[in-house]
Amino acid sequence: MTDLVARARSLFAPGKGILAADESVHTATARLAEHGVPASEEMRRQYRNLFLGAKGIEQYLSGVILFSETLLQKGGDKKLFPKSLAARGILPGIKVDLGTEPFPSSPQELITQGLLDLPERLEAYKKHGAMFTKWRAAIRIEGDELPTNVALHENAKRLASYAKEVQSAGLVPILEPEVLYEGRHSRAHSRAVIEEVMHTLFSVLDELAVDRASLIIKTSMALSGDKSGKRDTPEEVAADTVAALVASVPPQVAGIAFLSGGQGPEQATANLAALVRHAKETGAPWPLTFSFARALQDEALALWKGDATNVPAARAAFLARLAAVSDALA
Repeated sequence: MTDLVARARSLFAPGKGILAADESVHTATARLAEHGVPASEEMRRQYRNLFLGAKGIEQYLSGVILFSETLLQKGGDKKLFPKSLAARGILPGIKVDLGTEPFPSSPQELITQGLLDLPERLEAYKKHGAMFTKWRAAIRIEGDELPTNVALHENAKRLASYAKEVQSAGLVPILEPEVLYEGRHSRAHSRAVIEEVMHTLFSVLDELAVDRASLIIKTSMALSGDKSGKRDTPEEVAADTVAALVASVPPQVAGIAFLSGGQGPEQATANLAALVRHAKETGAPWPLTFSFARALQDEALALWKGDATNVPAARAAFLARLAAVSDALA
């Protein structure tokens, strides 16, 4: 029987974190378009291979979250991506939610789909080598109106149902209630919403008797909204983020991974370093790591531009960013 607690904790190996390479076809198409790269299934495969095929990533990565399409694709080494990653000691994971849609009770808010045939999909993903999973909920802040209690509870119920199914299938669940960076809100408001989201989530998790020790929380940092005109210092971000999480996340969880959520590479790296430092100074009870997507990829994508001759330079930039983010965990 799989020791899910040990597997979850292994994703928090010292100096290592999780690459989020789970962009949907729609998101991957948009990401490539930003860099002038036309999208196709083959170009998406090359996009994944740029990162997953880079030599030396096992020094910095404990896991990679894949998209379902990538689970069945092969890298430059002619091996399926999950097998190639596992051979280097990197756990392959899989995004299992099916994206967001407007919430009927509050159409300005988003609700996540994907519970209907989840048990069947989990079995298939497991057969293809997945060892952990991820489900994202998107929480929007807008004045005093959003988020609404009804949307918070519905997203929490779906996250908890997902976690229960995943643990039953013998996989580790990552729960990602992302408080969105977009907006005019203050950092204090972001902190309050993160705290409220986590309180709501753990209340529902407890109702379903989900095992805390083998689940991972992937969370936003407490940040002033990107349209607020305020640029927070890393120390401000660290103090408010850690305070929100200490107040609302039980000490038994396997660990907390931070998403970059629209921050640039330098901003996300500096904020992560301050967070880890502040958590140690204040005795926060769980291990911390990163689970970045754009903040790890953007510098490399800007160099690659879909051109095979640019792969060495792009991979060098990716490894340099991984090394910087790994150093931020020290």
